[in-house]
Order: sequence, then C-alpha cells, then structure tokens
Amino acid sequence: MRDYLKEIRNYNAREAMPNSGSCALLVIDMQNYFSSIAEPIIGNVLSIIETCRSKNMKIYYTQHGHEDDPEDLGMLGKWWGDFIQYGSLAWEFLEVLQPLDSDDVIEKNRYNAFHCTNLDERLKSNNIDELIIAGVMTNCCCETTARDAFVRDYRVFFVADATATVNDELHLATLKNLAFGFAHIVSTDILCRYLFNEQ
Repeated sequence: MRDYLKEIRNYNAREAMPNSGSCALLVIDMQNYFSSIAEPIIGNVLSIIETCRSKNMKIYYTQHGHEDDPEDLGMLGKWWGDFIQYGSLAWEFLEVLQPLDSDDVIEKNRYNAFHCTNLDERLKSNNIDELIIAGVMTNCCCETTARDAFVRDYRVFFVADATATVNDELHLATLKNLAFGFAHIVSTDILCRYLFNEQ
C-alpha cells in the first residue's frame, strides 16, 4: 500500500492524536455494495475497531440505503442512476464487520452522515468532540462527513489507509484537501499504537 502520509506531508502539518475519553470511531458504509472497494482496507478497519474497543471508545457504523422513491433518492439517484436498496443484501454490512449490540448504527441516505440523522445528538449525549473516520468511499461519504464534522467543531482524525475509493488519484486528492483544511490525517499503525499506549 502506498505511503500516503509521506505523499501529503506538505499539507498534513498539524500534528495531533485523539483523546480516547472524548473520541468515537465512525465506520462509514462498510456494506456489501462496496465490497470490492472495501476489501483492501478491511484488516486495517478491524484493527482500529479492536483498538477502540480495548479503550472502551464508542463505535458508530453508518449504513447507506434508499427506498425506491424519488424523494428518498434525491440528487444521488439522478447523479448515479443506481442506488443501494434499503434492506437488500447489498445494504447489509460486510460479514466480517458486524456491529455489536453496544455499537450504534446510523442509517443514512446522503453522503453526509449528519444529514437528516441524529448522529450529532448521539455524539453530544456521549460527550464526544473528536471523531476517527474510517470506511468508504474516501472522496464521497467519508470526506463529506469529515468536512461537516469539522464545521460542527469536532476534531477529526481521518485514517489514510483505512479509507478507500475507486482509485488512488481520488483518494490522495481527498487526503490533501482534508489535511489542508479539515482533518488530521493518520495511519492505522500510528493511531493504534498511540491509543494502545495512551495512559
């Protein structure tokens, strides 16, 4: 896998690491529909989940899906001409990434996990003001959610090798943009080692 942190080092200048006591993990759209895109990062996402569980951090999973209704589909339906049918096999989480009963699932129908959901309220009720973002797709749901989280005054940690999209060009473009103005870009290894050793 490419060394994304090396490639974006000129933009990723604000060094910081999360505080496990006020940080949650947001696992975005790791569903069967995206299985081919998600496959290369599954191991890293699982490592982050395991590390966050060991620190008793709250974990949220987003699940993207649509009813077959023009209003529910909105511009996404017009743009892509395709959609994830709510309740279908494609809509279900990847078999190896099933949420536990203690995790929260946020159902959404737009790129942004905050749009018309109660994610913000759930985070605030748990005194969360930092987010780790992993999942798919880097330049659509992950990036849009990260940007809105920043606007809502969350400190965002975006995991370069635990997010994925259709190609490296788009992935790298998002990492540069987010590092410049919205998020601290970290790697799975650095993040997990830091959290594991955090006192």
